[in-house]
Amino acid sequence: MSNLNYKKMVKDIEAIVNDQTKTHIQMEMALAKYAEDLLPYPKGTPNEFYRLFDNLEICDLNEGHGPYSARYILPDYAKFFKNGSEFLKIDPPRSLFEAINALLIMYHNVHSLDRFPVYVGQLDELFEPFVINEDKQKAKEMIKWFLMHIDRTLGSSFTQANIGPNETKTGNIILELLPELQISVPNMTLKYDPNITPDQFAQKALACALKCANPAFALDAFYKDKIGINYGIASCYNGLLIGGGAYTLTRMRLNRVAQHSIDEKDFFSNILPNAIDTQLKFMDAKIKSIVENRSFFKSDWLIKEGLIYRDRFMGLFGIVGLNECVDILMKKANKKAKYGPDEEANLLGVKVMDFIENSVNAHENKYCEAYDNHFVLHAQVGAADDDDTSPGARIAIGKELPLYDHLRQLGHFHHYFPSGVGDIFPFDETASKNPAAILDIFKGGFACGAKYLSTYQGDGDLIRVTGYLVKRSDIEKLKNNEAVINSSVNTALDPIENRGIFDRKVRSL
Repeated sequence: MSNLNYKKMVKDIEAIVNDQTKTHIQMEMALAKYAEDLLPYPKGTPNEFYRLFDNLEICDLNEGHGPYSARYILPDYAKFFKNGSEFLKIDPPRSLFEAINALLIMYHNVHSLDRFPVYVGQLDELFEPFVINEDKQKAKEMIKWFLMHIDRTLGSSFTQANIGPNETKTGNIILELLPELQISVPNMTLKYDPNITPDQFAQKALACALKCANPAFALDAFYKDKIGINYGIASCYNGLLIGGGAYTLTRMRLNRVAQHSIDEKDFFSNILPNAIDTQLKFMDAKIKSIVENRSFFKSDWLIKEGLIYRDRFMGLFGIVGLNECVDILMKKANKKAKYGPDEEANLLGVKVMDFIENSVNAHENKYCEAYDNHFVLHAQVGAADDDDTSPGARIAIGKELPLYDHLRQLGHFHHYFPSGVGDIFPFDETASKNPAAILDIFKGGFACGAKYLSTYQGDGDLIRVTGYLVKRSDIEKLKNNEAVINSSVNTALDPIENRGIFDRKVRSL
C-alpha cells in the first residue's frame, strides 16, 4: 500500500470515529462497512459495471464490495417459537413474557446487510396464542415495553413488523399503542384483504397511521399470489418469503440511462439492454460470491436450525427514476407529454417496464429456485446521488395529480413489482375525523391496481420519507450535530433536504 493510500485511509477512519452525529454503534457499523469496501468486487463482475456505476446508471446500494451475508433475511419466528433454539439456549416460550424476551434475544442475534434485523415477524400471529390467555392490561403493558425496546435498541427504520389480515386482540393492542408511543421503529405493514379484514379494524389502522405514519397497507392477495402464501413485508416494503429473503438489491437509475441515449430508439435498442444485461451479470456475480465463497449459508446458526433456507432467497432487480426517464425520452422526441398527467407519456412508461420485465424474466439464476430461477422487480425508493431521480415508478414530488387521477395512474405500474412498490398520500387534519373515507379511498386505489399504500398526517412529527419512518424532531437534532438512536435519520437527511419530502402534496377530504 502506498503512503498516500494509507494516509487517506487514516483520514477516512478518523472522520468516522470523530463524527459527533454517530452513536458508538453507528461508528462501529461505519467502520465495518469501510473495511468491507477495501475488498474487491466479486469475481465475475463485468467491466461494463464500473463504467455504468461511474455514470450513475447502476447503483449497488452500499451493499459493500464483498458482502458476507444476504441483504435481507426473514427468519421463521413461528418455527423458533415452536422448537426453541439450541444455539440461543432457549426453550419454546410458554407465556407472553417468555415469548417477548425470546424474540428480543433472537433479534440481537439476527442480522441482515447491517447489524439489525429487517424483519421482526408477524407480531399479531406470534403473540396472539399468549395474549388471549393474558389479562389485557398486563398484555398491553408488556407489548408496550417490547415495542419501546425495539425502537431504542434496533435503531433502524428499515426494521419491519407485520400484522393482519385478520383482526386479533394483539393487532388491536398494537394499534392502540402506536399513537401513544410515537416510535419510528419498527416500520409496520398491515396485510390487507377487503374480504377478510373488517372495515372497523382497517379504519382503526388508518386512524393510527394518520397519527404516527404506521401501519402501511399491503394488498395481501397480490403478495400471496406473486411471492407465496408464507410471505413477509420487510425493510421498506419488500415482499419476501419467510424463511428466506433476498441475496441482493441492485438498482438502475432509469433517468441516467435515458440521458445517455440519443433518442427512444437508441434507448430501447442499445442503452437500456446494455444496462440491464450489466446489472443482471453483476447480480449473478454477487450472489455466486455470497453462496459459494462466504461462510453465511454454510455455518450461520439460522441455517443450521432451519430458521432460514438458502433456496428461499431471491435477487431483487431494482429501478428508480421512471418518471424522469419518460420525461427525458419525450423531450428528446420534441414532445411535451409528461409522466403522470399525459396518457402518451404513461404508455411510454408501460413500454419501458414491459421491456425491463421481459428482459429480467428471460434471465436465469440457479440460486433463485423459489422464484423459478428468476430475479424479481423492485421499485426502489432512493439513495445518495439520486438528484432529479424519483423513487421507483412514482410521480415526482411537486407534480402530483388530483387524488383519484393519481391512484388510477399508479395502477399502470404497481403490478410490475411483486417484491416491493408503494405510494404515499399524506392527508391534512380533516382526515383524522373520517378514517372511513380514507379506507374508501384505499379500497378504490387497490381496485385501480395499487398494491401498497401508506399515509400520515402532513403536520405530524412522524413521516414516511420514501418507504421508512423518521421523526422531524430527530432530523432537527441531527442538523444541530446531535446523535440520535435511529441510524435511518442519517439516511433521511439527504432526501428531506434535497428531494422535497416535506413538499409532498397534502390531501384534503
